[in-house]
Amino acid sequence: MVYLRFDRRRILCKTCGALRQEAMSWLSENPFYTKRFALYVGQRCREQSIKSVAAELSLDWKTVKELEKEYMREQLAQAGDPTPHVIGPDEISVKQGHEYRIIVSDLEARRVIWFGGKDRSQESMDEFYKWLGEAKCAGIRLIVMDMWKAFRNSAETHAPWADILYDKFHVIRHLNDAMDEIRRQEMRRLTGNRKKWVKGQRYTLLSNKDNLDFDGRKSLKELFRRNRRLFRAYLLKESFDQLWDYTYPASARKFFEHWRDSLRWQRLKPYVDFAEMVDKHWDGIVSHCKIENKGCLGFVEGVNNKIRQIQRRAYGLRDEEYFRLKVLTCMLPALEIPKNHAKLPT
Repeated sequence: MVYLRFDRRRILCKTCGALRQEAMSWLSENPFYTKRFALYVGQRCREQSIKSVAAELSLDWKTVKELEKEYMREQLAQAGDPTPHVIGPDEISVKQGHEYRIIVSDLEARRVIWFGGKDRSQESMDEFYKWLGEAKCAGIRLIVMDMWKAFRNSAETHAPWADILYDKFHVIRHLNDAMDEIRRQEMRRLTGNRKKWVKGQRYTLLSNKDNLDFDGRKSLKELFRRNRRLFRAYLLKESFDQLWDYTYPASARKFFEHWRDSLRWQRLKPYVDFAEMVDKHWDGIVSHCKIENKGCLGFVEGVNNKIRQIQRRAYGLRDEEYFRLKVLTCMLPALEIPKNHAKLPT
């Protein structure tokens, strides 16, 4: 496969006599390729790895990576500067050894707007608000986060007027951890043949009953028949999901008090600890009652899944600038290749 190569035209300045270089809008940042070809390479990299695209187009993988960077910068330029009103901060692991970076999403525009920090501390979170600026921080009305204290402290410092909403999926994750701890306690307590009914049932107990197949429901029914403690724990876990349907804070609080009272004499200490945690963070959980807040959930989890796909495809990213661009553009639409430029090489 043969590619046309281009170079920038050099011009002798009549005023100063210096040799100047003419900028051509149809050339990419790499002067050997057109901008249209760079956009084509970037589109291919959205679906395949750099190595696959390089092999397909007979290019060096470093060249492909730089062309994809140009494509992603153009995506960000066309998306424009963010002016968020509902944001969702979260942390992602970039390397082994608990090394984190913070990502912040605009939940209304459904895009990632910031990637940075050196860990998940309050100082790293403060960098986002400084980057956004005081004027745009004043427009934030809602911040959706997990129960990480550093994120809340930073939000209360830079946007104290904004409502705090604890992400439903992180709350449910704590409840599932409590359910799993009860299962492990039963495994340690039981002996002989009674233990076999609990062994291997982790997925069954943590899943919603509607998501189980026929065999899963059958094994769940048999487990409940033989272990009443796990039966009670499972019913309590499933009933807690009703909390997210309330639209009045007083009704939500009444339901939670009733749910917590039902834990008495049940010997379910992990659930008691979970209830204390919910009570301590109630102001951020009751924000789910507002109708305008119910449509802001789930996007952060979707972004995390996208990022994990990027990391698996790349088998470890050493170029952090490249990884930052991949994260910032992972939810942006593909660019259209202009038709008024030179044809793609064949």
